[in-house]
Amino acid sequence: MTRSLAFALAATLASGLALATLPNGAHAPDFTTQASLGGKTFTFSLAEAPKKGPVVLYFYPAAFTPGCTVEAHNFAEATDDFKALGATVIGVSYDSIETLNKFSVSECRSKFAVASDADQKIMKAYDAVLAQKPEWADRVSYVISPEGRILYSYADLNPDKHVENTMAAVRSWAEAHAHQHSRQRS
Repeated sequence: MTRSLAFALAATLASGLALATLPNGAHAPDFTTQASLGGKTFTFSLAEAPKKGPVVLYFYPAAFTPGCTVEAHNFAEATDDFKALGATVIGVSYDSIETLNKFSVSECRSKFAVASDADQKIMKAYDAVLAQKPEWADRVSYVISPEGRILYSYADLNPDKHVENTMAAVRSWAEAHAHQHSRQRS
């Protein structure tokens, strides 16, 4: 192995980036599960959500852990900006819906929904299982197009860049979508 390739691989692993996420352009696996928004339980369906615009689907290891709390606060602060671009935000973890009812109010500040994946079907379908603790989700964020395709994926256990990166992907989609609509009107 060349020194530069070994360095690149080591840097990637050290940054916490997952090497296995669904590729851009892939079909986003459909799912329906129990979710909570503002402490109220409802049924979330990925098949229905993209009809409004892109979906920011982010996986996180466990409610009320330090990194997950930071990430939830970051997404809560950015939710209005995502909504202005037509995007829906939803977080997914293995936590029970009872735990998520509390988490959605306190850490998500009743701004966006969090969904329960207690049987791990969703995280497995999205290649978002945490290798070090397989019952938990890895910290992986996806942006899914209204057509149900992966527009963007980002995996890093550090929560700091997930909002920034998914926001950039949603903005890019919104700009391209607006440009496409303006060309169709001409």
